[in-house]
Amino acid sequence: MRTVTQRVKRASVSTEGEIISQIGKGLLIFVGIEDGDTKEDIEWLAKKISNLRIFNDENGIMNRSVIETNGEIMIVSQFTLQASVRKGNRPSYIKASKPLIAIPLYESFCQKTALQTGKKVATGRFGADMQIELINDGPVTIWIDSKNKE
Repeated sequence: MRTVTQRVKRASVSTEGEIISQIGKGLLIFVGIEDGDTKEDIEWLAKKISNLRIFNDENGIMNRSVIETNGEIMIVSQFTLQASVRKGNRPSYIKASKPLIAIPLYESFCQKTALQTGKKVATGRFGADMQIELINDGPVTIWIDSKNKE
């Protein structure tokens, strides 16, 4: 599982011209799922992201988590995070899971993150053509791969 986590002042997701989800200050998480992803990947990522100390404390130091700051969370599925650009100029998405596998894992990741943070998680619409609007705060953008836990 790969994620791109952005600290945002606000974010919204629209499809077919209609806003379907929005958050205020918090985290916008894009997630890409591959066939080999497991419950352990979901649990590790949900815990890691929920506890990332990337919000400022009273001294302006990134020392607080989304939980500690009572921030909101939005999770959007993005299969292109599994792109391979090793050969040629057209990305290959062969590693990205098909919906039959990806949807339950995506939903499980959303549920686990909600449990971890004690907050409702806003979502996109799996497989839809979505437009995402966000104001990145900082900017703070962190890429995490559950198969490469550096």
